[in-house]
Amino acid sequence: MTNTKPQPVSATERVPVSFAQQMLCVFDAGDPDSGPFGPRHNITWGWRIRGPVDTGTLAEALDDVVARHEALRTRIVRDGDDLYQTIAPPSSAQVSELDLSDTVPEARDRRAEELIIELEGGRYGIEPLPLLRAVLGRFDEQDAVLVLIAHHAAVDGWSMQVLIGDLTAAYARRRGHAVADRPEPAQYRDYAVWERESATEAAPPASRAYWRDKLRGGQMVTARMDHPRSANLPKNTSVLRYAIDADLAAAVAAVSKDSRSSPFMVLLAAYNVLMARRSGTGDIVVPTIGANRKQTRFQDTVGNFTNFIPLRTDLTGCATFRDVLDRTRLTCIEAYTREIPFFLVLGEAPELMAGAAADDQALIAFQVLQLPFVLDGDAVGDLELRNIPRRLSQERATEIPDGALWQLDVAPSGEINAYLGFNSHKFTEITMRTLADEFSQVLKDGVLDQHAPLRI
Repeated sequence: MTNTKPQPVSATERVPVSFAQQMLCVFDAGDPDSGPFGPRHNITWGWRIRGPVDTGTLAEALDDVVARHEALRTRIVRDGDDLYQTIAPPSSAQVSELDLSDTVPEARDRRAEELIIELEGGRYGIEPLPLLRAVLGRFDEQDAVLVLIAHHAAVDGWSMQVLIGDLTAAYARRRGHAVADRPEPAQYRDYAVWERESATEAAPPASRAYWRDKLRGGQMVTARMDHPRSANLPKNTSVLRYAIDADLAAAVAAVSKDSRSSPFMVLLAAYNVLMARRSGTGDIVVPTIGANRKQTRFQDTVGNFTNFIPLRTDLTGCATFRDVLDRTRLTCIEAYTREIPFFLVLGEAPELMAGAAADDQALIAFQVLQLPFVLDGDAVGDLELRNIPRRLSQERATEIPDGALWQLDVAPSGEINAYLGFNSHKFTEITMRTLADEFSQVLKDGVLDQHAPLRI
């Protein structure tokens, strides 16, 4: 589908919010220092760059990106019961440069990741616009690290890959390289308007009925916290990172192929077993996060499209891991073909999150990230970019509003890196490490012998 260039939008024009934006407002407690609109709710991504980088040209290219994507200059306005978004005119994004020339070559990979961690622990609020910043750390004239920081209210992980693609293309074009023009993207406001004006397409009655029936009587599985909310400890999010053993990752890929499942289904099946053992019930409802990019016209749109999807699997009677995987696979197929905004799912299943309201209970969302396109070893103009894998744990990271997020990144090579982000004022690192170890053991037992007797 060819997109025509959007008409300019007045900064005073009221554009409806998407359901995802509305959900952010539901979770917002009005605290300017935390929550979905706070200064620590950002996405930070880094790339190593080979080739000479001109900072002035990089800044101009970043401004091109800000002009191209309205979501980076959008405000969400709450006026009493009225909720809408306004879009500001393009403005210059901040570009900072750091001298890292004192780093010896053999330490540069680690220093690059440490820089991402340092920046991720900073404060970048929803003001001033635009909601995108860049930091260039120079090791020498031919070796640098580029870090993009964007507020999560405006972007998701998919958007970050769109942004780096647009940025490198704009930079190469400004440096005089013959780079094909990228089609004008649909804007996030187009998506929000489509959701609101095409209710039967965005949330068909049959899909609403599916979720109403599927989730009747169910509640999302929760984990007992080490520190209850009533302790009122200082808010913070930490991250435990580790790599899944290479042989185990290969076994996941093999079982995925054998069972006609995705790696996500195999990993979720192991997580279902783990949660069943910990909760003492075979009725497992896991909150997961989907990319929600089903429409082709929004593939190159920058915005927060992420959608919570409650996956309910009944493990009763499952005798083997393969039994669990088969049921998990069916759950996923049913759910993803009937996906609707989580805000509307809650309208059909109002008791779904009741367990998480307890003082000592919190949700652990489970996500497998397999981005369809990542700049990694790609040459654009006179620069070559390589994605920086994240392997270091950190004490302060991008905020998780409540509970924990378990994310497994599956690379095209089959390598699996784990990210376990958690509210450290609710969970201890020991608890998270124990959880990670238990999951690895469940996964190993399951994929190395799918048909062995299963203990739940």
